[in-house]
Amino acid sequence: MGQETERTYLCIDLKSFYASVECKERGLDPMTTNLVVADPERTEKTICLAVSPSMKALGVPGRCRVFEIPKGIDYVMAPPRMQLYINYSADIYSIYLKYLAKEDIHSYSIDEIMADVTDYLPLYQLSAKELGMRIMDDILENIGIPAACGIGTNLYLAKVALDITAKHAEDHIGVLDEETYRKTLWRHKPLTDFWRVGPGIAKKLGSMGIFTMEGIARAEEEALYQAFGIDAELLIDHAWGREPTTIADIKAYKSKSNSISSGQVLGCDYDFEKAKLVTKEMADMLCLELVDKGLVTDSITLSVGYNSRYGMKSAHGTTTMTVTTSSAKQILSYTEKLFERIVDRHTPIHRIYLTFNRVVDEAYQQYDLFTDPAELEREHRLQKAMLDIKEKFGKNAILKGMNLVEGATAQERNRQIGGHKSGE
Repeated sequence: MGQETERTYLCIDLKSFYASVECKERGLDPMTTNLVVADPERTEKTICLAVSPSMKALGVPGRCRVFEIPKGIDYVMAPPRMQLYINYSADIYSIYLKYLAKEDIHSYSIDEIMADVTDYLPLYQLSAKELGMRIMDDILENIGIPAACGIGTNLYLAKVALDITAKHAEDHIGVLDEETYRKTLWRHKPLTDFWRVGPGIAKKLGSMGIFTMEGIARAEEEALYQAFGIDAELLIDHAWGREPTTIADIKAYKSKSNSISSGQVLGCDYDFEKAKLVTKEMADMLCLELVDKGLVTDSITLSVGYNSRYGMKSAHGTTTMTVTTSSAKQILSYTEKLFERIVDRHTPIHRIYLTFNRVVDEAYQQYDLFTDPAELEREHRLQKAMLDIKEKFGKNAILKGMNLVEGATAQERNRQIGGHKSGE
């Protein structure tokens, strides 16, 4: 049996994507224009969704708050236009499809893809670097958005080559295999520059006297497993530059359990009753999502965060229903009771996060003794009709009475994508 071919992966990232799109729309060069994407209608504490490469060159972090931008820098502030960014992303994805089959592409985010290019290199008679450069040039020439590329012998090395090595390369392409990774990045600091090493993990490693990937590789494995449990396996593999997961593995993955959720940070502090109204709106919207996807649920989890003046105080709770359903009438009743059970009536509320757990196909719908199947079917048809109207005429074409009450947020959220203005 022959040895398996060593695989080659590309990881391509669109540089400061939202900011680059806004520069392109204004006929400006994203590499030389100072521009931030942020909503001017929000406070100075609002987070910038993106800053242009020239702003980064001046030391401005990519996800800073508006007030953190140094006063001496002149810049353009562009309100978010999420639908525009989605359209650009779709156009760029069509460029990837000119070179690669969708089965070999994993969309990591709206502005980043990973791809297995092993079988394409002999086909095109190109090196991985030449193929990466050709795709990047095609995106720049046809869409006007600059990109960077990481190349690696596994997905982890391709991602690290993108995040760390490509930043310091004149052609914005980084290349790593296990040997060059250990030679060039084993002593790189800080550890948080590496994929999947967050501040919490880095802090715990620091308390063990470990500050580099070499330190993890040389550490006693037993100590790492005691500190991180099963996650130590990933840390150790990555310290040595190993990653067994492939694009095919990602495509084949099926989650054992599914959920859908909705969260929002409120524009100002809400009292108990107003926050309950917003929570019911969120539950109602999630119910329509269930109906649209042909799904049902029997479990609800609610998390509420209070104003930070009261410390990192929050409320969290889960309720299991006696039915498995997508009925807004039934689910809103359980959601309201859960809210009243766990939320402090006297503390201002700043954020709400609602999750429907154990989401399954509607074929598994279950009733209890108090459910009228005929009434449930009538509600289901009504929900379907609402979805059709919203699809044809917009999400705000049909509203419920609660959506018109003071403090309701559904109408505004219907004009957003991912919690930000759609631009339409």
